[in-house]
Parts: sequence; C-alpha cells; structure tokens
Amino acid sequence: MSNRINTVTTDVLDIGYEEGGPQGGPLVLLLHGWPDDVRGWRRITPHLEQAGFRWVAPWLRGFGATHFRSDNAIRDGSAVALAQDAIDLADHLGYSKFSVVGHDWGARAAYTLSALFPERLSCITALALAYSPRGKFPTPTFEQSRRWWYQWFMATDRGAEAVRADPKSFARLQWDTWSPGGWFNDAEFQATAKSFENPDWTNITLNAYRSRWKAEPSDNRYAQLKERLESVEKLHAPTLMIQGDIDNCDPASESEGQDRHFTGAYRRALLNGVGHFPAREAPSEVANHLLSHLRTSIYEEGKTRL
Repeated sequence: MSNRINTVTTDVLDIGYEEGGPQGGPLVLLLHGWPDDVRGWRRITPHLEQAGFRWVAPWLRGFGATHFRSDNAIRDGSAVALAQDAIDLADHLGYSKFSVVGHDWGARAAYTLSALFPERLSCITALALAYSPRGKFPTPTFEQSRRWWYQWFMATDRGAEAVRADPKSFARLQWDTWSPGGWFNDAEFQATAKSFENPDWTNITLNAYRSRWKAEPSDNRYAQLKERLESVEKLHAPTLMIQGDIDNCDPASESEGQDRHFTGAYRRALLNGVGHFPAREAPSEVANHLLSHLRTSIYEEGKTRL
C-alpha cells in the first residue's frame, strides 16, 4: 500500500489519488464520502491488495489533493460531476472496465456511474446511502428532515456563511453524531480534516447540498449527462449495498426494499452496531462482504464473456 500522492490532469481538475495492489489486478475505484477523505479506505485497502485487486482512491473534487485548474470553473458538486471525474480518472489510468466502491457522496457517484456508464462497470458497492432513481431528491419525511438539518442550514445564506467561517467544526459535528461514539479519535479527525483546508471544499460542499433544494450554479458541460440521468430508473450493474443499523444520518429504513430498482444482482448487508462510516467502524466486516461481491461479480462477468 502506498500513501504517496499521485496526480492526473483532466480538462477540469488535477486529481490527486493514492493507489496500491498488483499492477495487473482488476481495478477497484474507491470514492470517499462527505465529510471524509481517502483515509476512510485505509483499513480496507490491505484486504483488497491481499486478494489481488488493484485499487485507486482519489480525493473528490474540492477535497485534499484534488484541485480545479481554473479559477473560472463553476464549482459544481453534483453526483454527475463526480461520476464524470471518476470516468476521466479511469481513462487517464488506462482502464476501460473497473469496479466502484463508494461511501456517502461516493455511493451516490457509484449509483450515477451505474446509471450513465454501465458498460464501464464490473460491479458497484454503495456504503451508507440508498439509491435514488433518476438522480432525484424527493422531499424527505418529517422524521428524516430532522436528521438532515445540516442541509437546511447550508441552504440558508447565513448558514452557508457560518460553514465557510468554520468548516472543520461543522464537519466534526457530523462525525460526532452520525454514528455510535468511540469509532474515532481526535488525531484521526484532524488528519482527515486537512482535506477540508482545500480552498474549494466549502464551495463544493455548499453547491452539492444547496442545489438539491434550490437553484444553484451548474456547469453546462454536465447538462446532457444530467438529462440522461433523469430517464434512468433501474440499474443493471451487480450491486452490493452496505448499511449500518445505527446510522443517524441515513438510517436503515431508508435503504429497505430497493431490490425492485435493480435488474442485475442486488444484495443489502446490514451491519449490527454500525453507524454512517462502515469502512471505518467495521472494516473487517465490510471487507468480507466487499471481497465476496467483487469475486462473484467478476467471475460471473468472465463467464458471460466466455
């Protein structure tokens, strides 16, 4: 495993990433969530390497080592933009086919990749986030609205100003409340929160959440992909969804009964005593489910090709 930061340059970004595992192994793209960074995969990647998988973990746009190339680029935090970033990264690395594992924002990007680029995927794994058909954000229940207070807070101008003034404290509050206590220490949060010092972290954060509920600036280069996404109801790539049963942000009830949205293999794994950060809270359990899914999906894909 290498913690050295590598970089590829796309039309929009300089994408920083970590990588490891055998060069010839099947690629697994690891997409972190919010508020997190590539450190969230550090206890998963040794399992992938031992099993013979190549892995690449990029910082998402606006996080850590990933930077916009132009001051004039719209800081679009949509899932479609994140999905296109993943495709651009895979293209630059020379991979036409790969698997995706995503947590939170990364999970939404994984679903979006499955909707828009199914031919590129061997399988996807989504942690802590249910699938939303057509990329829509339905009005949540009153109960779920209480959990999503942070989104409403950012949707106000004064709330956005407060987040800009103290982004790390805002992120720390989510770590403190989205999972049962005791899963991290202050040193780990501070090490991860260095990624939130990226000058565009708040820009991307605010655009991503505010645009769900109100009009926000959007990069026209993604307009056709967003239009295509609105027509996709069902996903075809083999999918594993990993859900903590004590997730105080996106509870288990939100991901129940989703089988009908998947035409390919679909399985939901419910982890006991786990909150919103499964890869950090229960890495061995997550790795076991993940490796089983990867092996099965790639084996079935190979049989189909034969």
